[in-house]
Amino acid sequence: MEKQYCVSPAVLVILLLATVVPSCSSSTGSRHFHFNVQWKNISRLCSRKEILTVNGEYPGPTIAVNEGENVEIRVTNGVSINTTIHWHGIKQLRTGWADGPAYVTQCPIRPGQSYTYKFTVNGQRGTLWWHAHIAWQRATIYGAIIIYPRMPYPFSTPIEAEIPIIFGEWWNLPVEGIETEMNKYGNGPNSSDAYTINGLPGSLYPCSIRDTFVQTVERGKTYMLRIINAALNDELFFAIANHTLTVVEIDASYTKPFTTEAIMITPGQTSTVLFTANQVKHDSTGLFVMAARPYLTTVFPFDNTTTIGFFKYKGTLAENMALPEPYKVRLPYHLPRMEDHAFAISFSNQLRSLGTPKYPCSVPKRIDKRVVITISLNLQDCPVNQTCKGYNGKRFAASMNNQSFIRPLTSILDWHYRQYSSTQYSYDFPQKPPHVFDYTGVDPMTHNLNPNFGTKLFAVEYGTMLEIVLQDTSFLNLENHPIHIHGHNFFIVGTGFGNYDAEKDTGSYNLVDPPERNTVAVPMGGWAAVRINADNPGVWFMHCHLEEHTSWGLAAGFIVKNGAKPYQKLLPPPNDLPAC
Repeated sequence: MEKQYCVSPAVLVILLLATVVPSCSSSTGSRHFHFNVQWKNISRLCSRKEILTVNGEYPGPTIAVNEGENVEIRVTNGVSINTTIHWHGIKQLRTGWADGPAYVTQCPIRPGQSYTYKFTVNGQRGTLWWHAHIAWQRATIYGAIIIYPRMPYPFSTPIEAEIPIIFGEWWNLPVEGIETEMNKYGNGPNSSDAYTINGLPGSLYPCSIRDTFVQTVERGKTYMLRIINAALNDELFFAIANHTLTVVEIDASYTKPFTTEAIMITPGQTSTVLFTANQVKHDSTGLFVMAARPYLTTVFPFDNTTTIGFFKYKGTLAENMALPEPYKVRLPYHLPRMEDHAFAISFSNQLRSLGTPKYPCSVPKRIDKRVVITISLNLQDCPVNQTCKGYNGKRFAASMNNQSFIRPLTSILDWHYRQYSSTQYSYDFPQKPPHVFDYTGVDPMTHNLNPNFGTKLFAVEYGTMLEIVLQDTSFLNLENHPIHIHGHNFFIVGTGFGNYDAEKDTGSYNLVDPPERNTVAVPMGGWAAVRINADNPGVWFMHCHLEEHTSWGLAAGFIVKNGAKPYQKLLPPPNDLPAC
């Protein structure tokens, strides 16, 4: 029997995040957790407000499990509005009922009710995360998932401790009604008032010196930073003053290690990096700032602020000194500027799957089906006798292949499993753009297609080697879009700029060691091609992880049909599955 490998709890550092650390146990063991969704009154940026939390914690508790374990998480809804939880990046093999997106794989958990999410963590190890998946609740309902591997890490550097770094966004006003307002008037959301590190905005914001993330480290020791972008609407750059980062894993998949002065991370993505505290001689105080700020690819209003925290070296002046006043803080000189497209591209191009005998890169070398999907922001003509607050008196919308996704009032997975007939759903999502044009070259404002609205999906047979090409368009503006696909990991075999050309661009695909992810950054003014082994039966959501775009309809769904053998079929729904 293969030896179970676990990290000793004495080695683990989890700050501000309550954690259950797994002991070394059989890979067939089980983990049980209880989440209670509840309100909590907290203070940030000079004011107090009530926010939605899990177990009264912000961010929520860390789920720590071993690779191969069965996991059960009972979620009780203790508030007066519906909720759901998504376990972002967990493949949910045959357990789509536990995936979590409201009205896609389940009806929401109603006030006062509970639902137990049950799944097995197979073939994944590293950093993932969980978050609410209804309306904009994930603004405050989110937390880390850590999967400890069966085998030792594929790098020899001793790890002193592990530190989650979770980026978020903070609004001074309530966020619960933002999507309702957007749906009613077709407008955009208010920008956030701050970015956060582990729920804390940092000392550059008003009234926030005490709300600053600070971590003490020892000189000469190496730390594993488990970095998660839980922000709703912004890709972020991150750097630590006078230090480099070594990337070793993304989205719970090992990478070929490489060293970088900064990272770019989109909403939905995770990056695990090694950080060695070896620079105290460059600063007599032993205090080093970490900082995150947005990667800007939009013309829409955005939060252009910067969140910071600090690493303090043990045994230096920093250990007992007060944090510097904001005007004395110097950001890392190597933190990319907000419009540093060259860095974002270069960083993404360095990502490669580890591709060793123990951790092979199982990219499909051939495909059975290619689906080409345009990603568009749209302006919809204002309906008669309605008030519209989008640009030029119209409504903002978003679409895939000019089809804007409408979430139904019942569960799509339940409809599919029970083979119901319904006028709400259909299998005729267009699998190529309905109109061929210069996708990235049209005038952003004068060329615009009114999208169609509905709940359309496409279906593939079990085991289909599927390629999805995601093509940005210049409607309203060219933009970097983080597209998340539920139920599967995928391999990013190619990216480029301009319009995708299958005859030309497939020749430059990387079919040796492409990065394996669950969320891909489709480059601004370009395209990304991903390959999937569709071996997980169920209904799977595919959407932009910029929450405003999902609210406007930048989403779709696809169905993987049951295979012929019992282990290739979706399991029956659990008895406590919420009803609509």
